[in-house]
Amino acid sequence: MKFDLHTHHFRCGHADGNISDYIEAGIAAGLSVIGISDHTPYFGSKEDQAHPRIAMAKSAFAGYVEEVLSLKQKYAGKIDVLLGIESDYFPEHVEIYRDILSQYPFDYVIGSVHSVKDVSIFNKNRWKGLSPQQQIADKEAYYELIRDSARSGMFQILGHIDAMKGNYPAFSDIPAAAAIDETLQVIADHKVAIEINTSGKTKLSGGWYPADSILERALHYGVEVTFGSDAHIPSRVGDEGEDVANRLREIGFDHWVYFKNKQKISVPL
Repeated sequence: MKFDLHTHHFRCGHADGNISDYIEAGIAAGLSVIGISDHTPYFGSKEDQAHPRIAMAKSAFAGYVEEVLSLKQKYAGKIDVLLGIESDYFPEHVEIYRDILSQYPFDYVIGSVHSVKDVSIFNKNRWKGLSPQQQIADKEAYYELIRDSARSGMFQILGHIDAMKGNYPAFSDIPAAAAIDETLQVIADHKVAIEINTSGKTKLSGGWYPADSILERALHYGVEVTFGSDAHIPSRVGDEGEDVANRLREIGFDHWVYFKNKQKISVPL
């Protein structure tokens, strides 16, 4: 059984296509389940659309939910369309996000850390001039936020947990093994899944998030895994899903999971 839980569309301002385009691409790719999971608005901002090229407007949010629910009915029997969302994790705004997201019937919520110390994790310039100790501190701060997001109880899935390497491949070489192990233990303890996200190929790092070394440690700690292409164009729906499944088997996983009505469903690999 093939599924993809991480897809975007035009509302976020940096993806192409309508939601139906991604669903049709999922059908063409032989998926049984597709999750629509565009970026949440910046709910902690006073502006309606604080960052038009990053996330949808607050005023567009209800319409997004209504459209996915309508398409869920339209495509019933052809493909199972799930209502998801990718939510930023901002510690200072946790309760605002929790309150708003709880008002809608999401099948799952992906929690993603996209900024550390108020700078995008994808900003290449954030690493310029940092000492080795400062680099370690930034990496540890990233994983501290991921741990906190797991503890929040807001998310069924954590998104791309080493994506800070995306535009700075040397990130993977910054020593932080203890922080990563602690993070995986917390994730396992709170029964949150992590995604294998194939969008790393669109960044300087190439490859997938997270690295095999992290997946091996995730298996050791009993962390559940799921799949998301993080497609921002319809043609990437389901991208490399078969390769990911094969690699997970090689590492030692025997199943992965998806979520419907926030209930975990295990699928054999």
